[in-house]
Amino acid sequence: MTDMANPGRKDFVNTEAVAPTTLKPAFELCVRKVHGNIQRLADEPKAAPWALDGNYFVHPEGFFEIGNWTSSFFTGMALLAWRATGDEYYLQQTLRLAPAYREKAGARFLDMHHDAGFLYSLYSIALYKLTGDQEHRETGLRAAEALAQRFNEKGNFIRAWGRIDESISPIGPVGLRTDNMAIIDGLMNLPLLYWAANETGRQKYFDIAVRHADMVLKHFIRPDYSVAHAIRFDLDTGLPSAVDNYCGFSKDSYWARGASWAIYGFALSYGYTRDRKYRDASVRLAKEFLAQLDEEVVPVWDFRLPPEMPKVRDASAAAVTVCGLQALAKHQAADKELVVAKNRLLERICRADYLDTNLNCPGVLKSAYGDKPAYSSWGDYFLMEALAGELGMGEPFW
Repeated sequence: MTDMANPGRKDFVNTEAVAPTTLKPAFELCVRKVHGNIQRLADEPKAAPWALDGNYFVHPEGFFEIGNWTSSFFTGMALLAWRATGDEYYLQQTLRLAPAYREKAGARFLDMHHDAGFLYSLYSIALYKLTGDQEHRETGLRAAEALAQRFNEKGNFIRAWGRIDESISPIGPVGLRTDNMAIIDGLMNLPLLYWAANETGRQKYFDIAVRHADMVLKHFIRPDYSVAHAIRFDLDTGLPSAVDNYCGFSKDSYWARGASWAIYGFALSYGYTRDRKYRDASVRLAKEFLAQLDEEVVPVWDFRLPPEMPKVRDASAAAVTVCGLQALAKHQAADKELVVAKNRLLERICRADYLDTNLNCPGVLKSAYGDKPAYSSWGDYFLMEALAGELGMGEPFW
């Protein structure tokens, strides 16, 4: 079958759903790995981002450091495991972290980037949805308020990085200005604000989320439906002043995981708002993403690499995209091409060359961090969420 928008491109998808015999072992592997990971996190709360060898726990970044956006990928996996197995161990280990999450959203809220959504949707909000405990609701609402305070009224963007009482970040590149920048990843943090609006009836949370989503749609999505990583704004006019990049290959490139954040992020915004422009954007972004794939199926980490660059594959981008396609399918917005692509992507990353079955290795999904072959806690989490979705194990926590 030929893609009329991309003449000559090979059709990489098949029409078969992924067999449970493929999905269940992969899900069980995630359950077994998080059994040890969640206890280690509870014993020593810290960031758990990426690792070349899959050992996340050697990373030095602490839980309360402003750059930490990854701890909750383990808590999210543990709560998926608890929901699926009924084993209270996963819940009890996760609950041991409650004081740290309360403190980070409370007294230490200034030391939190826009990734409050990643941190609290997969911890406090998930726990509240699963247990009904009001304590987790209150912690989640404090985190939502901290995120709302990062909103720039003139530019209609949620500031990505840096303390809101500082204009220059003390971490990252020397002298990096942070008060004028948003990044594509921020779309995945908006469900925290939508949830807070539904819980409290406070329109401001909903409005901030919508205004940020509209800004992304206007300024981050290029005419060809590739995606920019970062946009800087003129704080006097509120208008974009420059395109920037901290994750893709270049400012003009097409970072695969950034595209996957956009696919899933817009699908989630559609779920909360029912505004068709978000659904349509997600579909178009997904089709452009799929058009970049080759016979390996798993995307290269950036679709616009120079020919001499190694084609390191980012399986985490595949996993996030599967979750986005699942959300579109839930909303009856996925045509046959998107459904079969979802199946093919998930089947591919469940094969032995992408799954690490060594139970002594904390990591699950062999993936990439930029141009480095690596494991990532987000890759593991979104793989497990995708598997849970295909196996009918309940709704995601966003």
